[in-house]
Amino acid sequence: MSVAFRRESDEEHLEPKFEIPIAPGPNIVTPRGLKLIDAKVIELEAAVDAAVEPELAVLKRELRYWHTRQTTAEVAPPPAEGEIGIGSRVTIRMAGKQRVVEIVGGDEADPAEGRIGFAAPLAQALVGGEIGERVDFNGVAEAIEILDSVAIGES
Repeated sequence: MSVAFRRESDEEHLEPKFEIPIAPGPNIVTPRGLKLIDAKVIELEAAVDAAVEPELAVLKRELRYWHTRQTTAEVAPPPAEGEIGIGSRVTIRMAGKQRVVEIVGGDEADPAEGRIGFAAPLAQALVGGEIGERVDFNGVAEAIEILDSVAIGES
């Protein structure tokens, strides 16, 4: 029989599964973000214990990602009073509209909920700013007015 018609298994024809990519740079988190990571690891460890193939391989891959995020997490110090940093809830006015955002770690980010990762361009524009200041954003001078800022704590 020709080699072209021989089939060892379906596995050799599947796309390879690569590890979940990890963002470059430090893994800075808020206290809330660290709690979320810890909870995710516990949830996945329980799921791995109860799983069978092929789900087991997928869960183990995800668990490796979250273990890495857990071991590399660095809790950001609270922002200095009056200064915006990781762990700040900031009220801004941009393009005539008022908006509230929280600056958090990358894994905790959820733009639909107003949580933006510290590496996001908007967060980068705000970090280091102070209430009453106007900051440049997206190539526009003084595009954002900082109206208020508070530390978000462990909420």
